[in-house]
Amino acid sequence: MRFLAFERPGVLGWRETSAPKLCSDLESIVAPLVVGRCDLDVGFVRGVAPIAAGSALGHECIAQVIEVGALVRAVKPGDLVLVSAQICCGYCRSCKRGHTGRCESVPFAASYGMGRAGDFGGALAELLRVPYADAMLVPLPSGLDPVAAIGAADMALDAWRAVGPALNERPEAAVLVVGGLASVIGLYAAGIAVSMGASEVVYWDADEQRRRVAARLGATALDMTSTPPRAFGIVVDAGGTVDGLQRALAAAEPEALFTSVVIYFDNATPLPLRDMYLKGITLRTGRPNVRPQMESVLRLCHSGSFRPSDVPTTVVDFDRADEAWLSTDLRVAVTRLASRSQATRA
Repeated sequence: MRFLAFERPGVLGWRETSAPKLCSDLESIVAPLVVGRCDLDVGFVRGVAPIAAGSALGHECIAQVIEVGALVRAVKPGDLVLVSAQICCGYCRSCKRGHTGRCESVPFAASYGMGRAGDFGGALAELLRVPYADAMLVPLPSGLDPVAAIGAADMALDAWRAVGPALNERPEAAVLVVGGLASVIGLYAAGIAVSMGASEVVYWDADEQRRRVAARLGATALDMTSTPPRAFGIVVDAGGTVDGLQRALAAAEPEALFTSVVIYFDNATPLPLRDMYLKGITLRTGRPNVRPQMESVLRLCHSGSFRPSDVPTTVVDFDRADEAWLSTDLRVAVTRLASRSQATRA
């Protein structure tokens, strides 16, 4: 069986391995049909985020169920499903608390396609073993195109955690998204905030292309040379620069909810803690717990109020994943669906 592996920055290669088999009655074997390139994948292939040579790639995945164990109840062969990027059992203490990114039944932070412990492989492969099928697989709602909805399998979940719970708590808050390194996640956060009825959504980014996309999503797009027109109750840092982080914190109103969705690899990143203390800002960062967000994001997608495909996506044949993952396009995905085998713009 072929899988796509990271070799070194700028170089990917197809490798051979044994096809996965069921190892317990809780498992499923799935065939990835659509895989999206995550912002983290971009970091891997460009050498910005560390990953070991030989690591399997791909974790944003919609698949078809091929085989299920005797105790699997949530899905059956033939179903189209979203596959949790994070390996999670659903029954340990962390999973029951919704902390699926830190499942206690597997090596810490085990995931598909991120070079993490556990050797679970990646979604850019012919087949994928899902160790906890009932916990990790969610049926794709009827009427949703798997290519158009691929963002709901991972990046939109990361975006949701930054704005969804906060807007549920403060329904008419104004939202500021600082775009940049987590380019698609930031745009998805703006689009979700608009779809949820935030009183105002401002997208702040130096990149003109991303600002145009944000404006089409319904946000007010500002260049980083501009000053936001007000303070914001909900702020999302998707920028990845210390300057952007600090400017975003300065734009937060007292008692603001602030979420950073990027990884700062310098462990001594400076923060204006005195000002944050005086304002009473709640700062949250860390890898998202993606599985609990799936139903919320799918409801938005099914209603049509949020469409992941509104972020322009280059879609190519699965066999071209090695090219696609190195592309400079904003958003890319690969598919095995025959009707989408030609390069398109969603």
